[in-house]
Amino acid sequence: MDILSACERDRDRIVRLVRELAACESPSTDRAALDGCAALLAKRLVESAASVERLPGAPTADHVLAEWPGGRPPVLLIGHFDTVWPLGQLARMPIEERDGRLHGPGVLDMKAGLAIGITAARVLVETRQAAERPTIRLLATSDEEVGSATSRAAIERLARESVAVLVLEPALPGGAVKTARKGVGEFELVAHGISAHAGANPGAGASAIHEIARQVIAIGALNDPSRGLTVNVGVVEGGTRSNVVAERARAVIDVRVSCVSDAAAIEGALRALAPSDTRVTLTLSGAINRPPMERTAGVAALYALAREVSRRMGRELGEGATGGASDGNFTAALGVPTIDGLGALGDGPHALHEHVVIKELAPRAALVAGLIARIGDNEGQKIP
Repeated sequence: MDILSACERDRDRIVRLVRELAACESPSTDRAALDGCAALLAKRLVESAASVERLPGAPTADHVLAEWPGGRPPVLLIGHFDTVWPLGQLARMPIEERDGRLHGPGVLDMKAGLAIGITAARVLVETRQAAERPTIRLLATSDEEVGSATSRAAIERLARESVAVLVLEPALPGGAVKTARKGVGEFELVAHGISAHAGANPGAGASAIHEIARQVIAIGALNDPSRGLTVNVGVVEGGTRSNVVAERARAVIDVRVSCVSDAAAIEGALRALAPSDTRVTLTLSGAINRPPMERTAGVAALYALAREVSRRMGRELGEGATGGASDGNFTAALGVPTIDGLGALGDGPHALHEHVVIKELAPRAALVAGLIARIGDNEGQKIP
């Protein structure tokens, strides 16, 4: 049986697994819930012939690492089982099938991606001898939605041991994969002023709020969307009462960059900010916490293999870039060929209409399985 037929045969099984994982609510901030989802994942992975290891993730939950040994160098699949949804969201967003779609919290981002990866690995184990395929590793993390602080070291270690990384995040509209992602940083700018009575003696004060307002304008001038550089002040807070000159104010800044050089430049520009009122001092904290995923030669070559696999299945596979980041940013920045967006087709990640397209789950699993096999093929195109 060929890979696509094997995945289509298992379509109902894939849907059941997505439903089961989505029903196991797993918000990033609830360790008990995450532990429950990790245990469920581990059980299903063992049933799919993988060896499973729990990687410590304190203060969040453990991460789950599965391996299907093969005779060729490893390929790493990456996904996460934490979601943005709180416990009890199922009451508002029940898991249900409507018009060929499976709705529910976390189905697209990214319980379906994990089901696709597990199916792809299982089908390859069933259809190819171990000596003929790569070792397949699947890392499911518990903290991607909150920055991957406890999983980053494991992600990077496993990526360095791999010939390629396949990220199971949702696809772009129409099924295109992601060959570039922006890097992301978060900064906090705090202004420290001098308090005073706003009516009796305003001149004795130095307003931190007024200073932050001037800095917000200066920060806005750093934007350069033409080259993919965006800077957004998303939170401004300060002061205590309307009749008090504010002693403290802060701004929280989101930064997105398309290339590593811009990351260094924007960080330098933020650190160079100077107060207009010399009685006020500024303190900047934060950093670029996810480097950009750039479309390198290795990424392009991996996409070419994926497109070839897709064409053999009678489908065209597009590519694109996105302003959001994933754990693939880490692996691509190491120079390991990485392709993202190999997960489910659907819409509404982090939104009430979140859903996946059911009929596309099996073909997507077949794409991942076929790409893994192609990477491990001795006759395959070399990935730089």
